Amino acid sequence: MTTSTSPWQRLRLTLDMIKFEHSVFALPFALTGAMLAWQGAHKAVTGMEAKFGWMLLAMVAARSAAMAFNRLLDRHIDARNPRTAMRHLPAGLLPVGFVWSFFGVAVALFELSSAMLGPLCLWLSPVALGVILFYSFTKRFTALSHLVLGLALGIAPMAAGIALTGRIDWRLAALTAGVLCWTAGFDIIYACQDYEFDRASGLHSIPVRLGIARALRVAQGLHAVMLGCLLWLWQAYGLHALAAAGIGMTAALLAYEHSLVKPEDLRRVDAAFFAVNGWVSVIFGACWVLDILWLS
Repeated sequence: MTTSTSPWQRLRLTLDMIKFEHSVFALPFALTGAMLAWQGAHKAVTGMEAKFGWMLLAMVAARSAAMAFNRLLDRHIDARNPRTAMRHLPAGLLPVGFVWSFFGVAVALFELSSAMLGPLCLWLSPVALGVILFYSFTKRFTALSHLVLGLALGIAPMAAGIALTGRIDWRLAALTAGVLCWTAGFDIIYACQDYEFDRASGLHSIPVRLGIARALRVAQGLHAVMLGCLLWLWQAYGLHALAAAGIGMTAALLAYEHSLVKPEDLRRVDAAFFAVNGWVSVIFGACWVLDILWLS
């Protein structure tokens, strides 16, 4: 039974359910993509303040829609999993209809933002929305679901570059690939928590397919590929020591993340997933944006 609450309480609970504060994961990479595209366009971009505002709204709206959709689609699975049974929907803290309404508003805001960012963004918006919503279905049929989640976050830098400049800078595909590998790697680590439940329920993941020990090695390999993508991007855009330091600190944080999680000890997965990856995103983005603004 759903708890009776006011609309504002329901909104607050919905934002808590989708971990609204974790929008920080993708935003610094999107900002980096936008600034690299700005540099690639020889800094000849008009109306940057307004574009950044609409870009921020589009990013937050897209993530909010994707998270709400995921919680709606997975609510029956979550109810059976002891780790997730107390999430808002299976626990009855939120009515399903309210969350569907929240999803609809988020999609509308995303489309409005895309329209305000120009025709190319509006034309591409259904593709972006399709990718981020498709992820929620994937663990039902493929162990590669982690890569689809990675793509959902990875398109943000490319999308941000298009939003700011109105054109596609194909070099940003390396940043898309890097974010894809980063996200897929930490999602594999997170999925290790549900190894037993997913295997018993017929759900698909890299840990279920390969076992926890080998899955963690796959995550390490993906993070190594991410660092390779960042090094290529650093060279391709002719960036400087501050951006290189950002790559070095990213490497150190990822090494620390992997040191927290062992096949026989998953107690610190939450610390690895939430705290470390938030710092990866913020530190990397700060170093690269400042390098572009101050040194390029």
